[in-house]
Amino acid sequence: MRYFSIFFLVIFISSLIFIGCSRESSFSEKIDRGLIALPKDRGVVYVGWRQLSSDPKDIGFNVYRMEIGKNEYEKVNDEPILNSTNYVDREVVPGNAYRYRVKTVINGKEEETEGPAYVFAFPWNKPYISILFQGDYRAQNLAIADLDGDGKYDYVIKQPAFNTDPWREPGYWRRSKEPYKLEAYSSNGKFMWRYSMGWAIETGMWYSPYIVYDIDGDGFAEVYAKAGEGDPRELDGHVIEGSEYLVKIDGRTGKIVKKINWLSRDGFENYNYFSRNFLTVAYLNGNEPSLIMQRGTYTIIKTSACDGNMNQVWYWEASGSDEKYRGQGQHGLISADIDGDGRDELVIGSAVIDDNGKALWTTGLGHPDVGYVADIDPEHPGLEIFYGIEPRRNSNAVCLVSAVDGKILWGYDGPTKHVHGQGMAADIDPNYPGMECYTGESDGSQFWLYSADGKRISDKSLGTLSPRAAWWDADPQKEIVANKKLFKYNGDTLIEIEGRVIGIADCLGDWREEILTSINGELRIYSTTIPSETRRVCLMQDRQYRIGVVAASMGYYYPPQLGGITMP
Repeated sequence: MRYFSIFFLVIFISSLIFIGCSRESSFSEKIDRGLIALPKDRGVVYVGWRQLSSDPKDIGFNVYRMEIGKNEYEKVNDEPILNSTNYVDREVVPGNAYRYRVKTVINGKEEETEGPAYVFAFPWNKPYISILFQGDYRAQNLAIADLDGDGKYDYVIKQPAFNTDPWREPGYWRRSKEPYKLEAYSSNGKFMWRYSMGWAIETGMWYSPYIVYDIDGDGFAEVYAKAGEGDPRELDGHVIEGSEYLVKIDGRTGKIVKKINWLSRDGFENYNYFSRNFLTVAYLNGNEPSLIMQRGTYTIIKTSACDGNMNQVWYWEASGSDEKYRGQGQHGLISADIDGDGRDELVIGSAVIDDNGKALWTTGLGHPDVGYVADIDPEHPGLEIFYGIEPRRNSNAVCLVSAVDGKILWGYDGPTKHVHGQGMAADIDPNYPGMECYTGESDGSQFWLYSADGKRISDKSLGTLSPRAAWWDADPQKEIVANKKLFKYNGDTLIEIEGRVIGIADCLGDWREEILTSINGELRIYSTTIPSETRRVCLMQDRQYRIGVVAASMGYYYPPQLGGITMP
């Protein structure tokens, strides 16, 4: 087993080199070193930082520490750090507070970097930082972006954590008790602004999509959200008519700066169908980000792409000659360069729209609850898509398809009733090449865990239909987050996680991912304190991964996947 693990570590590191050498694009985002310092044990502090895609391969790092109350930093490492982007400082005094800085070493010369990290070195062994809200509420969704242009990621939450669903059966839809609010918090936890979505937006995820990203290219991320006017509710609380808009909100102030019309309700049979709304970003021309709006999932689907000035670039809908694309929508949107031409396509579910706004292919399998795009099978060229199809099927409701053409590579050859949840696609088992794929029936009668090449590894539950996976320790496999625990597949629990997971992203420290949770009055950001001797570029500099983080604030939560294009 030891040699097996070493083999896959080599494969893992080789894939990183491949990703780093992949085709370049004009995708760029100014980010700093993301320095983080966390108490690890008594007298021990873990320090982590980013490697950037612009760094030379032989870059080194020096770590400096300053005790609060003193005015000089002292270097804590003897030689430049060349094989990692983290350091464990064992020379601190428990109970004291410190600041850390990192300097780069290039051709033997030290250079300053932005962003000190502060830590109170108390041995509490809790690997997280907290951002406190303005009240004792919980966040329903989370967006991560640099609002103020300082190179650090800020956070925009939607609250309260109340959700109503337009499905017609009793128990799904509930009348909204108060409007949603978007709240922005800076990287150091400072409250920035609050924006009320108003009574025209019901308090459910399908009515209230929002995303945060710098689409207009001014260096400051802006907020885009569905909006309406006044109070158009019916007597029972439903919103079935009235003006609908897409608004652009200044990320620094929370003020609306522009609005355009949202996609119309025309052509949808009923309230349940027109109440499904989405937003995301895609690099349709490979150079600049475009804003994507969508309405519809189960019947007609309408999709519009806009440029940085919110002017429409193209419009598409599942009707007429594209009637066969009806009902193929997912509960989220995925932007990915599936054909390797440097331009993003839009995976809307069991179907793909090309970068030019033309329908590309559909499997015709129907609406998926589960859908992930990644290089799942390393033996198959290009990217693949793992699906879990919700409607009853006699076969292939759980399947892997080629992303470039939708061809089914393997599938479950048996009947299904309601494949449900967000499932999971991640490399969790070192005994099999590539990623493992997991999903299950809504009633718990069946579960599937497949290897990348279609071998059924297990028929047991991973504790939930929507487990999350994150790089946390030092090996190439991801760990699983479920039932408030972070654990290895068929292995030990590493830490306990408090709160509901609302984000997984490489937003701080080295290439391992942060786990962001919502608890009463608080956003909690868990970050690893396990040292690693592997260096890799910050995951947020992979375009597909970064846009996956953008899309995570609307629709179902589908954790981001690497796309294989790391930007300079």
